Amino acid sequence: MEARHLRYAVALAEHGHFGRAAGELGIAQPPLSKQIADLEREIGARLFERTRQGVFPTAAGEAFLARARRALEEIAAAEVDAGRAARGETGRLRLGFVASALLDPLPGVLSRFGRERPDVRLELHEMATSRSSPALIAGELDVAITLGPPRGAGAEHLVSVPIGRDHVIAVMSTAHPYAGQPSVSVDQLRRQPLIVSAGEDEPAVVAGLRGLLGRDSSALGGASVARDVHTIIGLAASGVGVGLGPSRMRAVPRPGVRFCEVTPGTPLPDLVLSFAARDHSPVLRAFLDTIRGNCPEVGSALDDRLRSRT
Repeated sequence: MEARHLRYAVALAEHGHFGRAAGELGIAQPPLSKQIADLEREIGARLFERTRQGVFPTAAGEAFLARARRALEEIAAAEVDAGRAARGETGRLRLGFVASALLDPLPGVLSRFGRERPDVRLELHEMATSRSSPALIAGELDVAITLGPPRGAGAEHLVSVPIGRDHVIAVMSTAHPYAGQPSVSVDQLRRQPLIVSAGEDEPAVVAGLRGLLGRDSSALGGASVARDVHTIIGLAASGVGVGLGPSRMRAVPRPGVRFCEVTPGTPLPDLVLSFAARDHSPVLRAFLDTIRGNCPEVGSALDDRLRSRT
């Protein structure tokens, strides 16, 4: 028994006439009559009474048609569900990300993806690069956003593309003597109490600051330690000292503080998006399309990486 047999029986019951049913189905009447007869033989019961007044379901036919209609509804729903899954409109995406990605560009990406794919289940995990990289390689994540590209055994099977560049900036209270300056120098910073972050991903940031201030700098050695950039900004607003962190700190609105550049400029590790090269899931493809739409400068680099893998 095939789905077409169910459609034939339902159409015949609705029209009560072989000719009209055949016309709706787009087939000739004799093949329809034969298919219905074949169906009755397969079931072992007469499904329709053929009379001069028309064709009417028997008791067996009514029972069969009730199930047939539900089966056809399920088939139609299955086709819709399959199409949506193939377009990345349903499913699951597991994303691991470093906290600073929530400053930029992740909020815009997640907001857009949620609007365009409301039925995709997002599983979001804030994770240090040291944890998300092996999780991605092990298949426990679908996408990771890290500081710098993932490293270690298996990283060669990942596709990675920078989605944000960053450098060190300073933040201070509006009452601070440096607040009116467009930039602060290394010499000025060495004379100030500093605030830096000590999150799991901060070794690279600290290394950048040591390169800026000098490895043996007493200013860095005596710095106040904050958990993240929000704490850095809060302590700076309180007048504790001058905070140092990534330039995407500017995305955090906070009254009573000023941001300024640090000279000489000190780059920080790129924010990098990575996923398994073998992963061709529609949901991942949809997420990458959102990245392209929200971060146009990333699109060409992402396409280049994907082409190099084919």
